[in-house]
Amino acid sequence: MSGINKVILVGHLGKDPEVRHLEGGVAVASFPLATSETFNKDGRKVEQTEWHNIVMWRGLADVAAKFLQKGKLVYIEGKLRTRSFEDKEGIKKYTTEVVAENFTMLGRKTDFENESAPRQALKTSDTDGYRNNDADDLPF
Repeated sequence: MSGINKVILVGHLGKDPEVRHLEGGVAVASFPLATSETFNKDGRKVEQTEWHNIVMWRGLADVAAKFLQKGKLVYIEGKLRTRSFEDKEGIKKYTTEVVAENFTMLGRKTDFENESAPRQALKTSDTDGYRNNDADDLPF
């Protein structure tokens, strides 16, 4: 039996997506995503925030650059990837990232009314390019 590598996150963007274009014009977008949990500790409410490094490729990266921005709430599905690299001093480092396969913008209707982005273009996937959802299908 093969393993499963699936990540589902709902959180807020820590900054606007940073988009780079690699050789051959392949787009890659990256940004930090904050997820928070609240729990009781000794009778008081405590909030714990985790930061995740998100990476999006190709058309998904282009759509993220167009629609996502710092502070926006987003649902992301993807998988974990760990890669290694050498820092400026030549020391090998490792980083774990969430490679997004699709995302859905979340929030209240008013979060999108003042933007130029059409409301029906809020869901997208790396596997099927660009999903077009009618405004009536949105959860708000």
